[in-house]
Amino acid sequence: MHIRRVSFDHPDALKLNDQVQAEYAVRYGDDGDATPMAAADFDPPNGTYLIAYDEDGTPVASGGWRAQDANGEGNVDGDAELKRMYVIDGMRGRGLARRILAALEEDARAAGRIRMVLETGTKQPEAIALYTSSGYEPCVKFGYYRFHEASRCFAKGLRDMWC
Repeated sequence: MHIRRVSFDHPDALKLNDQVQAEYAVRYGDDGDATPMAAADFDPPNGTYLIAYDEDGTPVASGGWRAQDANGEGNVDGDAELKRMYVIDGMRGRGLARRILAALEEDARAAGRIRMVLETGTKQPEAIALYTSSGYEPCVKFGYYRFHEASRCFAKGLRDMWC
């Protein structure tokens, strides 16, 4: 596997984003994640977007983080919000999501972010298992879906001290 930094509007990123949105639509019975996002949200040093490619150059997994600071949606100063973690069906169970997650955490830490936060849902038990086994703990709900019953939010400190 080769993990590369790309822009969120890169053709491979758009392709994987369409796939994850389709999966969200099936799992939740809606149109996918409606969280407002722009390609510039993932531009360094305020974010990054990664894609894992297989040996043939096919994009097989993705994930990104974007800087968030105190706002009216429940974020706090120093947050790095994890977005669009996804592994295509045929490549699941090989540790790709864990590798991308670790790379994103390191990148956010290097950018001075204090904690990584994420929002997922009850119909994504695999995601919840990945995050909790990676040291994430439930936190106060934040973001676009903070008032939805199925929403679950998690956080992990990127430094020794965080709040």
